[in-house]
Amino acid sequence: MQSSLIGKIQKAKQYAEEPERIRFEALKVAFRGENGDHQVTFESGAWNCSCHFFAGWGICCHTMALERVLGVMMPVKQAFPEGLQQAAAAVGAGA
Repeated sequence: MQSSLIGKIQKAKQYAEEPERIRFEALKVAFRGENGDHQVTFESGAWNCSCHFFAGWGICCHTMALERVLGVMMPVKQAFPEGLQQAAAAVGAGA
């Protein structure tokens, strides 16, 4: 194997171990939910989902799941409504 390719493989491994280097700018995902399939997108710092809950709240289980899966690679800019903040805090506290 050529040394230049070996160097690229080593660098790819290093980058994969440092996910904070990666920031998604746009993303389109087909999400298979319990009640049907949904399209989730992330663009210009904002999430969008085709589910009914997102239409009313501006956030949903699909967008929150993707934030968890993508971790530090996805900036969390989602504005939580007050009631949802309390629910998220309760879940995070193990309630």
